[in-house]
Amino acid sequence: MTRPTRAQRLQAVAAAVTLCAGALAAGAPAAQAVPAARCTTPKLAAGWYGDNRARLQQLIDRYGTCDPYRPTRTKPVAVFDWDNTVVKNDVGDATMYWLLRGGKIRRPATGDWSATSRYLTPAAVRALAAACDPLARPGAPLPTGTPAGTACADEVLAVYGTATTRAGAPAFAGWDHRTLEPAYAWLSQLTQGWRPAEVRAFAAAARAENLAAPVGATQRVGSATTTAWVRYYDQQRDLIGALRGAGFDVWITSASPQPVVEVWAKGVGVGADHVIGIRNTTTSGGRYTSHLRGCGSVEDGADTMTTYIDGKRCWINQEVLGVRGAAAEEVQPAARRQVFAAGDSDTDVSFLRDATALRLVLNKNELMCRAYDNSDGKWIVNPMFIEPKKRKDTPYPCATTGYVDHDGSPGPVRRADTSVVPDQADSVF
Repeated sequence: MTRPTRAQRLQAVAAAVTLCAGALAAGAPAAQAVPAARCTTPKLAAGWYGDNRARLQQLIDRYGTCDPYRPTRTKPVAVFDWDNTVVKNDVGDATMYWLLRGGKIRRPATGDWSATSRYLTPAAVRALAAACDPLARPGAPLPTGTPAGTACADEVLAVYGTATTRAGAPAFAGWDHRTLEPAYAWLSQLTQGWRPAEVRAFAAAARAENLAAPVGATQRVGSATTTAWVRYYDQQRDLIGALRGAGFDVWITSASPQPVVEVWAKGVGVGADHVIGIRNTTTSGGRYTSHLRGCGSVEDGADTMTTYIDGKRCWINQEVLGVRGAAAEEVQPAARRQVFAAGDSDTDVSFLRDATALRLVLNKNELMCRAYDNSDGKWIVNPMFIEPKKRKDTPYPCATTGYVDHDGSPGPVRRADTSVVPDQADSVF
């Protein structure tokens, strides 16, 4: 008897397995075919300039959850400035106007206006005291929404809006122009004496008024006429929603007060835990003081590092990327940084430059110099979506005065290799 070869034995086993499997299948109900799961990234709506929509869609498609390599990575980070980037007009301004009309700004508890900002000049302190102190006791709200409080409202508004007194004297001095804007910080500091929930309620009331007012509406604040409306940009709301839907970790950074931006950010689906605004320190009783939280090497109460230019980089590194200490003030390795950033002004230039994949810009000097220069091909420029600015008649002065140094002195805008960016014509309008 001839013994079967190894190949013949394997063939016989395979046949037996096939017969057995067939018998089992015949006795069992038919299995339903399971379709392969489909992954579709969110698609952006129309309304963008040039090929900006396509480039933003490429970003979403490349870094979103449908990327087959995405499961091995952390969420890609996207960071948006707020005022005039996500909304038209300034929510900090809107809140200041509401506070003045509603009489919600308190006279300093010490009776000394210099306690509200270490950068107020003696001239500003004297002007504020003369206009406001007779109206209320220390620590009490000032009646700036009444005829008796008009002069006080006008003085506060002049210091905040023009950085000068009504008499024309400089209102602030001695700050680092790359990490703080004293007027922006002063708004947050003027919420001293209130609790965070109360300030959020003030901001919510201002938000309701400004969204209800027609585009172009104005209002009376003291004896001045100010803007009275704010609108969300539909395109930015859509972009934020698409990024979040595609798995991005979306953050808001702003030089407006933290509780104010928290209220507004809800309108685009971003929670308070993903908002970085100017943050006050608080008393043991939970009320805001006139001092500010610090970042990096800057301690709380030093009042020198807010969400402004280089300060925005520090706060993003600290709060989003988890970098602590002085290292938060430095540019981080590319693998740790945000992939996308959006802004509208020079105050956004540092965190925009840190974005590794794409940077969306809406306007202004140093920012436009870098955006139009586009030395690495990652900048896109879009006109404002509501009431866009007209074309700038003269080039941006990039080669001479486009950059603002720490002491406020102007200088040329330089690329990473230190070469000077030439003046740039305004070509997107």
